[in-house]
Amino acid sequence: MSSRAETLRALRARRASKRAALQADYLAPVDQASFQMSRATGRAQGMQCVWIYERPVDLDGVRRFQQYFGRGLGGRLIEPSPLPFGRHRWVASPPPPTELDIAAPRPRSEFSDWLDERSQLPVDPEFGPGWHLGVLPMTDGSTAIALVGSHCLADGVGAVLQTVLSIKEETRDFGLRPPRSRSRARALAADARQTLHDVPVLARTLKNAGRLAYRKRDELMTAGGSPAATPVVSDDSVVVIPAVAMFVDIDEWDRKAADLGGNSYALLSAVGAKLGERMGRRHHDADDGGVTLLIAISDRTLDDTRAHAMEFVNVNVDPEQVTADLTETRARLRTAIKKLREESDEAFELLPLTPFVPKRAIQKLGDVIFGFNDLPVACSNLGDMDPTLGRLDGTDADYVMLWGVDQNVKRCDIERAGGQLVLVSARMNGRVIICITAYQSGTENSKAHLRELATDTLAEFDLAGVIV
Repeated sequence: MSSRAETLRALRARRASKRAALQADYLAPVDQASFQMSRATGRAQGMQCVWIYERPVDLDGVRRFQQYFGRGLGGRLIEPSPLPFGRHRWVASPPPPTELDIAAPRPRSEFSDWLDERSQLPVDPEFGPGWHLGVLPMTDGSTAIALVGSHCLADGVGAVLQTVLSIKEETRDFGLRPPRSRSRARALAADARQTLHDVPVLARTLKNAGRLAYRKRDELMTAGGSPAATPVVSDDSVVVIPAVAMFVDIDEWDRKAADLGGNSYALLSAVGAKLGERMGRRHHDADDGGVTLLIAISDRTLDDTRAHAMEFVNVNVDPEQVTADLTETRARLRTAIKKLREESDEAFELLPLTPFVPKRAIQKLGDVIFGFNDLPVACSNLGDMDPTLGRLDGTDADYVMLWGVDQNVKRCDIERAGGQLVLVSARMNGRVIICITAYQSGTENSKAHLRELATDTLAEFDLAGVIV
């Protein structure tokens, strides 16, 4: 009898373990929202990590990295549910190609053009490829390597962690099933059961949504619309958003932050606020007339399978004060982060409803959740990086850069949204790296102009750096 009871317990445990494993295949609500928003708008968000070597690289080392990168967060795709309101699943992606994409040699002056070309080569989190890797030998003897991946597969911290693991030739097996390994009937039944399982959460979310929608009714009415000062543009041509990177000596950066009564995070926020002011992103109708910073706070763990393991806080910064004193900016950042840790963002609690939101309303939901109506300056501080990140071929690169990139951006859409400004920062090898992607509505948008804005902004803090 005891033996039979033990067998039954073991059987139940195996079944529970199997159910838990299947549950782990489902996308988190924020990941499904990101995917559905991309499909609704036709605009694909991604990341581009770039290594510059002032010499030839070990191509065998790059090929090893390519193989290992496809065995973790980069080794999966999204399989949509056959149910219109079902939750999507992660599935294993095909192995990366054996052939490395090596371009014909080009002059160093064409490096920036090659980066733009790589950034626009399609990545697709459903049909693949979810990422791609390219190498550019340059005629002056230097080499560039560019990795571009879908933001639906990983956020910045996740991409960095996967890159470091791949350089170390370490793998992560999530036990994902191959694509289309379930029959349609089995997929419908399983996803219907999961939807029923989620009903209590959905009921609570729907109740909260009503209260939140009433409080944010003005934002919902204007979400996705053009700021008052931005003229309506009918041009639906595709644009490439300019991107540059700044490299500042880490000791000079930290000294300036301390002199102003702040820290590295506060100084990055100040630079973002001043650059936002220069690009017309200051909102003068607010109580304190500042620039809204949309700051990403990572909560990723090493065994995290989410694509977006982060939360966001909005912080208003007065750009007129930050070049002289960072104490208030530092205090506002501390208060906002403390509040986020104590209270979850009520807008993010709406995300479980994403599968039920009509396609035409997905963009409005995103505008409200992320506060895009306030012309925010998005800031992502990755902090101190493992030096391994810079050793793609096994040796230290001279420069490493990490941007957010967008594909299939229509001019009319980005003009209607009031442009965008995104800063991604990291500390590595004695430098603070600040990578900027920016588009300003109704004005010149070129890398040369953005470099000039970045140089002038640093000068306001008595800082200088190499700008690529």
